[in-house]
Amino acid sequence: MDKKKIAVIGLGYVGLPLAHAFSFRYPVVGFDIAQWRINELQQGHDRTLELSDEQVKEAIDNGMLFTNELDDIKECNVYIVTVPTPIDEHKTPDLTPLKKASESIGKVLKAGDIVIYESTVYPGANGEVCVPILEKVSGLKYISSNNPTSNIQHPTSAEETIGFFCGYSPERINPGDKEHTVTKILKVTSGSTPEIAKEIDALYASVITAGTHLAPSIKVAEAAKVIENAQRDINIAFVNELALIFDKLNIDTHDVLAASGTKWNFLPFKPGLVGGHCIGVDPYYLTYKAKEVGYHPEVILSGRRINDNMGIHVANKVVKLMIHKGHTVKGARVLVLGITFKENCPDIRNSRVIDVIRELQDFGCNVDVYDPWADPEEVKEEYGIDLILNSQFSILNYDAVVIAVAHNEFKKIDLNTSNKTVVFDIKGTLKKERVDARL
Repeated sequence: MDKKKIAVIGLGYVGLPLAHAFSFRYPVVGFDIAQWRINELQQGHDRTLELSDEQVKEAIDNGMLFTNELDDIKECNVYIVTVPTPIDEHKTPDLTPLKKASESIGKVLKAGDIVIYESTVYPGANGEVCVPILEKVSGLKYISSNNPTSNIQHPTSAEETIGFFCGYSPERINPGDKEHTVTKILKVTSGSTPEIAKEIDALYASVITAGTHLAPSIKVAEAAKVIENAQRDINIAFVNELALIFDKLNIDTHDVLAASGTKWNFLPFKPGLVGGHCIGVDPYYLTYKAKEVGYHPEVILSGRRINDNMGIHVANKVVKLMIHKGHTVKGARVLVLGITFKENCPDIRNSRVIDVIRELQDFGCNVDVYDPWADPEEVKEEYGIDLILNSQFSILNYDAVVIAVAHNEFKKIDLNTSNKTVVFDIKGTLKKERVDARL
């Protein structure tokens, strides 16, 4: 095991912390196609804030190399793929990054090497999509206990075969969470043969202090990952639907949840916008595969519809409150606090705050957005929005304020607005006495 040399492909929210953890035990090369990302890390800074500058320096001091050159990973014998797996505008899985990563690895893959995927996919995707690419580009055979055409039917180690092996160990990174970091989250592992599965499990167990769970197959591990977030999505959808109902009944949803939460087995979910790289995306991977095999999922897609429409509901509620307070909606000035997909995190991927902003703009409102965590250049590139600076606004100048993300900074913000200013709190960040409405 100590002879392993690891290449981590993709140095984002998932790959960089993983590479850092492995660097204390093994030689590690961190590979990313983005030159700006490599330059940034070589200079000792991680803009995702998953690693502190000190931790990036730790990895470098441990001998980790940051590169975008394939030649730098050709001596590795374990390749761990942590690239994003988004959806397209039709809610269909976009496996382009995964395919390109597999093509790159195929160019340097050697007999006996192990390729481990961590990116979220539908059950069977690695075998159906990634393996054929690896085989075609490398000219090597995929060794699997389920593959009767393998040259060696029961290989016991990487050194005894002329092919390559695969594994799947789903990522469980929670962006912005400094308590549940990569080594403190139990890791699911799997491999293409029983022997390689144990080898992969031991590899992760050597750095994951929380322990590992060896799944019986790659497909089981793939399915386990995709339902983790689908389950959360459905639970949040249920609470969001309650919020829609209670709004019509003029009941504060958070008050209801606080009362229900006194029961020992009540699940503590809250209403909100469901975005990000996982919960708002992963269910579509499962439903895509379900439809492919002839099953039309109902509960999962129903939950997705509810969650995807919450931004529109929020915007409509804000507009009604403005009308109630005598504002003219067209031309009204609205301040949205937060654009990231979650609190205390710079990640703007698949943020559903944009749904609130776009709907308010469709009503004719002039919307300003402030977020001390988000990178202004990334927001401009992704959403076409120019963030305002802290010194550029006064809440008193707005007809409505929408607290969209529960950043710590917003819990302390001075809300000495006029009586006519509408304050809508999506996340229940503030006490209800300080706002006009909460989701």
